[in-house]
Amino acid sequence: MTDRVQLGKLVLTSYEMFVPRKPEAGSGLRNFLTKRALIAALAVSGWAGAASAAGPSVAKALSLKPIQKDAVYETVDEASFDRCQVVTIDEPGQSGWEVVGPEGTLLRRFVDTNGDQSIDLWSYFNFGIESYRDIDSDGNRKADQYRWLGNAGTRWGLDEDEDGKIDRWKRISAEEVTAEVVAALRDQDSPRFNALLVTSEELDSLGLGTEKKEQIEAKVRMATREFTSIAKDQKVLSGSATWLQFAAPAPGLVPAGTGGSTEDVLVYENVVAMFESDGSSGQLMVGTLVKVGDLWRMVALPAVGSGDGALAQSSPLFFSPSADSSAMAGGLGSEEMQALVGSLESIDQKLASAEGGEAAKLHAARAQLVERLIAQSVTPEDKESWARQLVDTLRVAVQSGQYPAGMKQLGAIGNQFARQSPALAAYADYEALQTEWIVRQRDAKDEDQPKVQEWYHESLATFVDDHPRSVEAAKALLQLALGKEFDSDKDAAVAYYKKVRDNYEGTDEAEKAAGAVNRLESVGRKIELTGSTIEGKPFKLSSLRGRPVVIHYWATWCGPCKQDMKLLSRLQARYRQAGLTLVGINVDAQRSEAIAFLNENRLPWVQLFEEGGLEYSRLSKAFGVQTLPTMMLIDKTGAVVSNNIGANELDEAIDKLVK
Repeated sequence: MTDRVQLGKLVLTSYEMFVPRKPEAGSGLRNFLTKRALIAALAVSGWAGAASAAGPSVAKALSLKPIQKDAVYETVDEASFDRCQVVTIDEPGQSGWEVVGPEGTLLRRFVDTNGDQSIDLWSYFNFGIESYRDIDSDGNRKADQYRWLGNAGTRWGLDEDEDGKIDRWKRISAEEVTAEVVAALRDQDSPRFNALLVTSEELDSLGLGTEKKEQIEAKVRMATREFTSIAKDQKVLSGSATWLQFAAPAPGLVPAGTGGSTEDVLVYENVVAMFESDGSSGQLMVGTLVKVGDLWRMVALPAVGSGDGALAQSSPLFFSPSADSSAMAGGLGSEEMQALVGSLESIDQKLASAEGGEAAKLHAARAQLVERLIAQSVTPEDKESWARQLVDTLRVAVQSGQYPAGMKQLGAIGNQFARQSPALAAYADYEALQTEWIVRQRDAKDEDQPKVQEWYHESLATFVDDHPRSVEAAKALLQLALGKEFDSDKDAAVAYYKKVRDNYEGTDEAEKAAGAVNRLESVGRKIELTGSTIEGKPFKLSSLRGRPVVIHYWATWCGPCKQDMKLLSRLQARYRQAGLTLVGINVDAQRSEAIAFLNENRLPWVQLFEEGGLEYSRLSKAFGVQTLPTMMLIDKTGAVVSNNIGANELDEAIDKLVK
């Protein structure tokens, strides 16, 4: 009898490894719940009379919680557990258990829908109606989709790396977008906010005119850059803030043909999110939302008030008299503004073919016009948009060599806006620093290049001291870390990366820094990488265990990457018998660019792709890749041999692995 009890305890302990005693949002472990393990554990321990009818206890079943914290579902106090029951489901195409509450209504439903003896659908009910479910769509026993249903909403989120956080939305209503904005600001959660922004591919699908598309893309870039700073600086939403409701005028239709568009576009303007924070109600201007298929998407930063009750305003993007006059002129309707915008467009047309002294004059005139547009703008948002365009105007003009005199003006912009917008000042100073570095590199002789690099690194360090809280400071630290990598000073590089990872949490830079630490400290360790192939099929690096693997980060604009491909193709053929496997990771900004290249250059190995390019793609962040090409060599056990191997070293290194 003792042996039987001990065996029962052993199996139950094994089960409890898969279902934590205190489940938390994001815990992937509890997704390993299997019918077979439960039945075996309960039967062996003597809990149930018949293994075939056994199920988890009511307490155990009700201890499971949704991965997403804001799921709405019915709970039962422990005193009522004895009036609940677990019912076995054994139907064609599905098996598992239902938990029925004291009133006879469903509370939970855990189902195996594909016959692999593992639960892949966890359903939660609210007053008898299914309100939320976690889904394991790829059969690997980890949830990768989250759906809100019934009276809890329509959201459908996808978790591509299965870390419990939604990477992108498959469906979300306008109302739910505003709730997500409130939560992202409250929690200072940049990835959560970025998942709400319209993507370039989605903009393409809307068929917008060129000017409107460029206007929105500029606002999206600004939103991506500035959200972290705004979330940290805002005083309106406390850590306990909750969303209350959505408010907006009726949605409007922008007909095809407006501003060169080819499709009708459904739009909300002046969207407001109402919330409660520390017992007081408040309002947040979300601004414009556009409908893309089953998604409502944000196109700009939310406008956060000062906390005095006043609602910050935003300029309409589609339904304003001046909306089609310029890619940056939304909401500015005066005749003088229109005239300035018209002059700007005229200069841009002339610049397309201008050279030499004529180009310099045009760049100078363009900068003056943008300065006048800044002065004429009414709202802080518009002033900042034009100021950023001034920075970009001068940066491009100076870097192209057409307007060297613009460097002085570019360097002064940061001081001009230092008080009214620290974020803008940091942006201007950083772009000025990067531009001066490019100019110095271009003009210096070969023997003077080390001095230029020394100046650059000293200037980056000074910039971090001057703008320690800015997103650009994180970028500067990444550059300093990269410099140390090039110098083969791993310890110094890791120290810089850890500073970014720990001090700029929630930013893309922090994610990239964490990935770089992972890569630099990976030699001798087994690593994992999950994602999707360019065809959309799931990929898992650990599935290649037993073979040596080369990971190759590349882009169509990277010439050396294409040279590496020729070498990799030869190596694949040479070491085919040894099982050498290649994994390409494309970091182009657009999937279409990679597909077009691969259609013309057939590469006989798997290619991974995710949106975001070299800077923002999750795949590039995974190992903190900042330069191309980057290659990693992994042995048959899945352990890293080299975290950044050169093409000229590969053949010898692979030869050693396979002997």
